[in-house]
Amino acid sequence: MTYLVNRLLSVILTLFLISAITFGVTNILPGDVAMMIMGTQSNPEALAGLRESLGLNDPLIVQYGRWIGGMVTGDWGNSLIFKRPITELLAQKIVASSLLVVMSMGFALICAVPLGVWAAVHRDKWQDTASSSTALLGISLPDFFWGIVLILVFARWLGWFPSSGFADPAQDFWLAIRHAVLPSLALGLGLMAHLTRMTRSTMTGILGQEFIRVARAKGLSERTVVWRYALANAIGPVITIAGLQVGYLFGSIIVIESLFNYTGMGWLTYQSLLNRDIPLIQATVFVIAAVVMLSNLLVDFLYVLIDPRIRLG
Repeated sequence: MTYLVNRLLSVILTLFLISAITFGVTNILPGDVAMMIMGTQSNPEALAGLRESLGLNDPLIVQYGRWIGGMVTGDWGNSLIFKRPITELLAQKIVASSLLVVMSMGFALICAVPLGVWAAVHRDKWQDTASSSTALLGISLPDFFWGIVLILVFARWLGWFPSSGFADPAQDFWLAIRHAVLPSLALGLGLMAHLTRMTRSTMTGILGQEFIRVARAKGLSERTVVWRYALANAIGPVITIAGLQVGYLFGSIIVIESLFNYTGMGWLTYQSLLNRDIPLIQATVFVIAAVVMLSNLLVDFLYVLIDPRIRLG
């Protein structure tokens, strides 16, 4: 329990620091929020009045306190380019991006764990070489390249999936899945490569330990030894790395969502940066950072359940 409380306090402190850095950086970016609202041809007196009403003339520490207070109470302001409440935009886009992240993570784990186990069991044989080469190929090529390949093969040539767009899961779940398949595959290929290498490395170390030799000496089948004993001890580090890779997914999702015109958090972040929508930039960056931190905290909770050494400690 102490371990989890310390991790929770660490997450809260980190989010506070992220909010301060995000607010500070966005306030030194070139551009005037008041001018972006009223236009470059607006009256100087009207601009000065708007700056005063928005509190832009207040000290930064006062503006930061007001911003944090608004975030706590749910008043995140309005987007300058979309002319809508930011909380409403974020609620829609988080659902869209969460679908991508869950599908890509599921695809990566389903493929990476068997490939890593297969390579470890057949260490230094052609199976190991084939698995390692596949992982190296996935790591070497960027996500947007896989996205282009998937669009050409599965959308343009075969016509199995749409090449762009987003469908609301609440309105048509299966259409939403069809729109999410290709971008989630593009995201998941690189992640699968990382997890395959991690699984192979961890399994190789576990298979050489004494308790595995004892299990084999007792006459247990190789399938039981590998999947029940070895993998059970190796899966903890793999899950930890998978949780840490959520940050990688949200870093890559901006490129992938823009490529597929998939209107999720990545697309929204790109649009806010492109149009210098300062309130929206602050909100999207903070939310992505919060999601990454909370996902890592969830992995820590799962790790406590999986590894009794941490729980007992």
